[in-house]
Amino acid sequence: MSKVTDDAAAQLTAVLRDGMTIAVGGFGLCGIPTDLITIVRDSGVKDLTVASNNLGVDGKGLGLLLENGQITKVLSSYVGENKLFMKQYIDEELDVEFVPQGTLAERMRAGGSGIPAFYTPTGYGTPIAEGKPTAEFDGRTYVLERAITADLALVHAHTADHFGNLRYRLTARNFNPMAAMCGAVTFAEAEHIVAPGRIEPDDIHTPGVYVHHLMQATAEKDIEQRTVHPRPDSPHSQTQEVA
Repeated sequence: MSKVTDDAAAQLTAVLRDGMTIAVGGFGLCGIPTDLITIVRDSGVKDLTVASNNLGVDGKGLGLLLENGQITKVLSSYVGENKLFMKQYIDEELDVEFVPQGTLAERMRAGGSGIPAFYTPTGYGTPIAEGKPTAEFDGRTYVLERAITADLALVHAHTADHFGNLRYRLTARNFNPMAAMCGAVTFAEAEHIVAPGRIEPDDIHTPGVYVHHLMQATAEKDIEQRTVHPRPDSPHSQTQEVA
């Protein structure tokens, strides 16, 4: 059965509700589901808990939801380039649970695998471990981390087929496979949607069993940091960085 939808806005909006937990793929602006995030922004749903590596940048990515006052709690690895995120965190306007990147990825993967919790040495002896159970294995102390099971997951793929099988491009894979796994309902957007069988089985990064709805991605991809290297044969070229 084809999972491609021509009205993703209506289908996603029907799933959204205040107070839900949403897992979102991406790293900065790389591999983020821009079209799906925009639908969430336009819906006006609020009091959201968002599990994502970070919240994009000001005015882009998950920064749109933050600016719109829709996010209450964040499970994230770092504040990143988002100045509003930093301000709301410092002013205690936002409930932030910092999670080491590897732990965040594993918590999502565990949630999608039916594993309720796991032990990791990461974070022991730091504020990350405060209030969490610990145990000793082979002379080393480990921290118990709970899996993340989200009400909804939003991911971005480079290529998808009609069955919802997904393939990501290079570093845009980042947190997308794990986010797709841990959502009770997963919406995916893809830059290219091909017929079944056009993605080789060994090239599938997220099996379609994890994906419920698929839409064509249309938003222009933003670059968070751009470096232009001067060409040796061009004396007028300059190296510059643009946020």
